[in-house]
Amino acid sequence: MTKGTSIYPKKDNASLRDSIVSFGMELLGTPYFAGACSKDGFDCSGFVYFVFKHFKVKIPRTTSQFKNFGKEIPIDSAGKGDILIFLSPTANVIGHVGIVTNPKGNESDFIHASSGIEMKVIISSLKQAGYKRRFVKAIDVLSHSVTL
Repeated sequence: MTKGTSIYPKKDNASLRDSIVSFGMELLGTPYFAGACSKDGFDCSGFVYFVFKHFKVKIPRTTSQFKNFGKEIPIDSAGKGDILIFLSPTANVIGHVGIVTNPKGNESDFIHASSGIEMKVIISSLKQAGYKRRFVKAIDVLSHSVTL
């Protein structure tokens, strides 16, 4: 297999996408810890990295590395397992990521490790003002992923 080729063709990866979301859901409630990447705690990119690594899909470990990673897709085309990219709540830089769980365009639900009031892995919606305002893009990392 050549680098940049996925063992999961786009048309046949629905079960992988469902598995990614199911595995992420098993981690709901895990505490938020800055810089963490284990079942004991996660930061947002650590959570997304941990979930994808479980399925041997290579993605960045830090939010800033998502700026030019993956294939940008229209939010209306985002599906389960795609990644949503957000600005930081305090700076104009990429600072948050989550995994689409229920694709509904601009009202899609996503699972993420929140550093907000919740301080744990939760499900949120793009229709929430704070996320809607900070939303940058959706990316597909499964159609052209590199497996570990």
